Amino acid sequence: MSENGQTILSVNNIEVIYNHVILVLKGVSFDVPKGGIVTLLGANGAGKTTTLKAISNLLKAERGDVTKGSIEYLGERIDLLTPHDLVKKGVIQVMEGRHCFEHLTVEENLLTGAYTRSDGRGAVNDDLEMVYSYFPRIKDRRKSQAGYTSGGEQQMVAIGRALMAKPSMILLDEPSMGLAPQLVEEIFGIVKRLNEEEGVTFLLAEQNTNMALRFADHGYILESGRIVLDGKASELSENEDVKEFYLGLSGSGRKSFRDVKHYRRRKRWL
Repeated sequence: MSENGQTILSVNNIEVIYNHVILVLKGVSFDVPKGGIVTLLGANGAGKTTTLKAISNLLKAERGDVTKGSIEYLGERIDLLTPHDLVKKGVIQVMEGRHCFEHLTVEENLLTGAYTRSDGRGAVNDDLEMVYSYFPRIKDRRKSQAGYTSGGEQQMVAIGRALMAKPSMILLDEPSMGLAPQLVEEIFGIVKRLNEEEGVTFLLAEQNTNMALRFADHGYILESGRIVLDGKASELSENEDVKEFYLGLSGSGRKSFRDVKHYRRRKRWL
């Protein structure tokens, strides 16, 4: 849960352009409280991943630029830093699609996360055991090549690798992608425990709206590069528009197409 209302990350009215012409984010603003779990929701292509990459400064590799606005972490501008400097400050991104080093073992993958640390082998080993305590499934596979583990195990390795860098904040991109529902439940449960027990702040981009709203404190809904709705996760999950357009539920039950004058009712917030 968030601590004393202190803001750890502040995104202020950012615009992102790819290839100097394609406007992807159009004035996105939000705050992440220290010790909280905040989720960015929306359909594919809404701008969730771009928002995370703007924060972690990985846009330049894809010919993207933040052309307006600012991003602050603990009150300091970070949009001009390198990704390497940002990791040292404690902001880590877990990429969509996991991106494990397939030829390395599970344990070697985890140790790559400690690359920027200088506090000695003993402290790194302690954190390795801490990661294994949260992810016992990958402890059993520690000597296996990561490429031969399941998608769920690779997602656990990716989150564990991020934890090895001793982050204050983790940007988690589509952790449920391609995973079985029970594994998704397990991973979200571990994220919640890491938040409560280790004090790690999470900013989560997720298409699985139902799952994200169950575990997050606050949610922002993105559409076409704009935030169209935000609120406490518990309130969003009860919002009729969110139920209808993102959770597949309608307050009036199932309707026949004959009873609906417009096949696709316009969203009230547009």
